[in-house]
Amino acid sequence: MLADLLSGRNILVVEDEMLIMMMIESMLADLGCEQVTAAATVSQAIDLIGRMDFDAAMLDMNLDGQASYEVADRLAQRGVPFMFSTGSSEQDIRPEYRDRPVLRKPFSEHELTAIFSSLFPR
Repeated sequence: MLADLLSGRNILVVEDEMLIMMMIESMLADLGCEQVTAAATVSQAIDLIGRMDFDAAMLDMNLDGQASYEVADRLAQRGVPFMFSTGSSEQDIRPEYRDRPVLRKPFSEHELTAIFSSLFPR
């Protein structure tokens, strides 16, 4: 059941646009997400990763001009599954992360659900 796809999960969302963040939080709540932890900058995200455990993460690739690869590196070191999101159709992903899902903005709840389903196969 999709309403419990993220039941009991803590998801890190790294997104610098407040309206997009609010939309993502609403979509994740619809999927049963217990806790959404938000970061708007690379440094905020890295601080949170150092202090908290996450079940998965969603990373905007461009945070006010700064790439989120340092965040991706920290998550990969901890074995946390993650996806990228981007509004750019020409975003070039570093080779070591080309196997990670990419959600193109704007996206639907159905697209978000499909990617989280791939991160948490049943």
